Amino acid sequence: MRLLRQFLVTSLCATLSWALHESDVGVVDWHKKLIGVPLYHSLQTAPVFYQDIVYTATGNNVLAALNATDGSIVWRSIFEPEDPISAFGVHSNTIVSLSGPGGATLREFDLFKGHLLLEKRLHDPLLGHLWEPSNLGTSIISTGASSSSDSSSSTILALTNGDTLTSINSSTGETHWEWTSPDKGTLIIYSKAITTPTTAYVIGFAKSASSFTLHVTSLSMLDGEVIASVNIPANFKNGLTDYIAITSGSDTISSIAWLDQGSIKAASLKPNLKGQVFAIKGMQYKRIMDVGLSHDGQFIAIKEDGAAQVLLLDPQTSSLKVIWEFTDSAPSKLYSDSHYVGGLNKDGEPRIARVYWSNVHNRVVHQVFSAQLAEGKGSVSGFTFPFETSVHGIVAHVAFDVAGSDESTGTRFLLTSSTGSVQLWQQDLLSWAREESLATIKVAEIVEMPQEKMTEEHVRLEEEGFFERVTRQFSDAKNLPQYAVNFARRFATGSHAPISISQDEESVSRDAFGFRQVIVAATSHGKIFGIDSSNGEILWSRVLGLGWAAEVGGTVIPVKLYVTRTVSDGDAPQVTLVTQRRADNTLVDTVIFHLDVLTGDDVRAESKSPSGAILEGFDIISGPLIEAFMLPTQNKTIMLLDEFLQVRIYPDTPEAEAEFQALAPSLHFSLRTGGPGQRKIMGHQTIYSPDLSMYYMAYPTWTIPFPPEEDVKAIIPSSPGLLASFGHVLGNRTTLYKYLNPHLTAVLTSSLSNSPPTCSIYLLDGVSGSIVYHSSIPAASGVCDVKATLAENWLVYHYFDDELAGSGQSKGHRIVSVELYEGNDIDEKIKSSDITSYSNKSAEVTAYERSFVLPYGLAALTTTTTKFGITTKDLIVASRKNNIQSIPRRLLNSRRPRNKPTNEEMEEMLVQYDPLLPDDARLIVSHNYEVANVNRIVTAPSLLESTSLVFVHGLDLFFTRTAPSNTFDVLSENFNKVQLVLTIVGLATAIIVTRPMMRRKRLRERWYR
Repeated sequence: MRLLRQFLVTSLCATLSWALHESDVGVVDWHKKLIGVPLYHSLQTAPVFYQDIVYTATGNNVLAALNATDGSIVWRSIFEPEDPISAFGVHSNTIVSLSGPGGATLREFDLFKGHLLLEKRLHDPLLGHLWEPSNLGTSIISTGASSSSDSSSSTILALTNGDTLTSINSSTGETHWEWTSPDKGTLIIYSKAITTPTTAYVIGFAKSASSFTLHVTSLSMLDGEVIASVNIPANFKNGLTDYIAITSGSDTISSIAWLDQGSIKAASLKPNLKGQVFAIKGMQYKRIMDVGLSHDGQFIAIKEDGAAQVLLLDPQTSSLKVIWEFTDSAPSKLYSDSHYVGGLNKDGEPRIARVYWSNVHNRVVHQVFSAQLAEGKGSVSGFTFPFETSVHGIVAHVAFDVAGSDESTGTRFLLTSSTGSVQLWQQDLLSWAREESLATIKVAEIVEMPQEKMTEEHVRLEEEGFFERVTRQFSDAKNLPQYAVNFARRFATGSHAPISISQDEESVSRDAFGFRQVIVAATSHGKIFGIDSSNGEILWSRVLGLGWAAEVGGTVIPVKLYVTRTVSDGDAPQVTLVTQRRADNTLVDTVIFHLDVLTGDDVRAESKSPSGAILEGFDIISGPLIEAFMLPTQNKTIMLLDEFLQVRIYPDTPEAEAEFQALAPSLHFSLRTGGPGQRKIMGHQTIYSPDLSMYYMAYPTWTIPFPPEEDVKAIIPSSPGLLASFGHVLGNRTTLYKYLNPHLTAVLTSSLSNSPPTCSIYLLDGVSGSIVYHSSIPAASGVCDVKATLAENWLVYHYFDDELAGSGQSKGHRIVSVELYEGNDIDEKIKSSDITSYSNKSAEVTAYERSFVLPYGLAALTTTTTKFGITTKDLIVASRKNNIQSIPRRLLNSRRPRNKPTNEEMEEMLVQYDPLLPDDARLIVSHNYEVANVNRIVTAPSLLESTSLVFVHGLDLFFTRTAPSNTFDVLSENFNKVQLVLTIVGLATAIIVTRPMMRRKRLRERWYR
């Protein structure tokens, strides 16, 4: 019987799913593979060149390799969120990484293919120190041949947790020796390690009364025995940046340099740690910088006036000396702050590059310093390149490929901008660029494009003369051959002509079925994009301006994105982006950006802004935002609440103000109140009281009496969309009427202090605060990782169950489908969409519920959306297996019978309930694409009622279209149009041929009658 049920369910999947054929891949969908914005704040994670590949760790917790020639991804390794990358190093033919709290896990990858060669747990992640930054106390060093018998292997020295140095065989993972600081990081945090052939030095800092002091321990490379351990008198302010470990003379001489009250001091490191401290006299400095040449004895020192000098550790005299000072490197209104980066050329000679923006040339200047130490001098060469700061922000980091640069090809370097753009430049020519900030999308919406616009000459036909009309018609006739070709293709194959891509606003238009739309996406790096849904290409992009905060610095964080004008409104589509601007001086403001969807232009601007100009917003609240809503008004007004619950509306026009005043008495909404761990939910209304404020204010109307330990985690509103059916007709011709309360809201809570910890999901009436549905579920490992979506009367939520409730139960991923119907019985109708929330009948709800077991976890889920809501809603899920699936609604039907279906149930096409949902590859709509770390799924209708558009964003971007009830409103591709036409032509020919014969036959019959 169970096999029969599995067969029926599988057959149902095959019948209902709109499977993606191999021929459709890249036609109805596209996939953009990303790695994320590089972590450039530390040399241990910043991009580095090795041969023709760029290696980097990124903010999306990815270790990746990029082809330096074309920017394609050679390979990438995605780490788990709880296992953040803290350091990596390129060694010979492998790349080694440390990840997790305190560098708990060491991994070794193949340099060119990314295959995992070695994975070793160095300590329990629960025992890792959670320092800020996360890479503090971690470091990786690769030395020559290990002490083992395998002379071909090398030794990896891993500094972890700020107190442990481990020597590991890179081939076998065997630990040679391990040293742990006696105080285990309580007083001294070791953050750097350097080696000579015989000795390893671990260098750390300890906090004194008003500053930091240095501590150095020397260890034997053979067995890890402590040789010496000393404190070095020092007085510096920043334990992260104010000291540098330096080696020189083929790694035989080691030293340490630090910034001590404005002067730079250094000390040579010998195994017994006995030596003298020396300093550069007569100069005052405010900062020192490791530019990646510490192994060659060179680093950058910034003087008090801001000028940059190159300092060298002289291996002969064990002293520091200035070998160069960059001209015009002091702060000036003519130049931006400089970026310094070093590297070795093909001959192993060190080079230092300086990159900065010049307001004089409106270009970026690139200078390269070369030291001729034998002659006691140096030289600087340079060039400028046309970096578009209004399009990509400012230069945030530069990686210098000295070995891959020569006189014939020019200097090659990788640039990372403040907006997340990763670019490779060959001298002053841009080779390629990657918009990696798309891996950090915060909000996104799909917006319909308008129809192709008619030109002014076509609209005003009555103003044309004879010759003008003839000229126009001849001009139009040039498109006739292409039209004929497209018509023949469409007629024979059913496929439409490919969409022409253009940046011109006049030619940005939808296709015949509305599959081509604009995806508007705002990222956490202060940039907003308009993406063509037909192919994933960027139509336009704008940098979100900081306004007054540009003088002090800051970030713009997208919060909400609303579509405020659509094609049906008779105007160009528009969106409004609500953001919070966090200035570096700690001030927070709420800023609104109002954009034209087709061009990215500022709608508020009086004149059209130049292409690529920085988009300046409108400061609507001088303070943080509590919540924002779009009101159900004709002008699609946005209501915002400040920290004092004062109401601001946008646009602030008399029409919008009048609409809000008319709506205010009936306006109800829910807000989370309280601090982290103590959040509650309260219902609110608005009132105008001139004595309290010049604005409308929100006041509480109800609250849910949750237990003190229960914390509100999220509020999930019902998905918008049109409704085509108010009930469900059963097989016996009775009706279940859907519970369609327009104020229904889902609320997720957690009670982690309970024993055992639990999570809860509620369905609340936003007007009265009454609980319509409630379910309590286990909190796996003390974490409430619940995903939920609400559409019409259908609630679906997913969680992981790690409890064994009974003998027949097992741990696993659960997905629960809940459907709400009116009344307490069949055919009972309470008109839930119209009834007041304070009526006693509003609580008369029947919930049908079924729980299913999934063989995999889910990262996100939502339902499909169609133009009129006639098509069955399917559930779109992003699985932890990095694919996107469309689960048919009938598989999740909460009324699936537990026993064999009756004739009436079979008439409803119900199949017998089976708790296990099949892992059917035919449900996958992402083909063989790897869609990793999904954050959200956005759905939108097309012009075809049968088809829903699906956009998925996370680490990667993916777009496709699905037809939950099959494409019933268009002919399928298998429909034989040619045969139909030939049949009609044959019948017409037969009629033409036989008509004279029949006429003569009837004439003869009349003669001989």
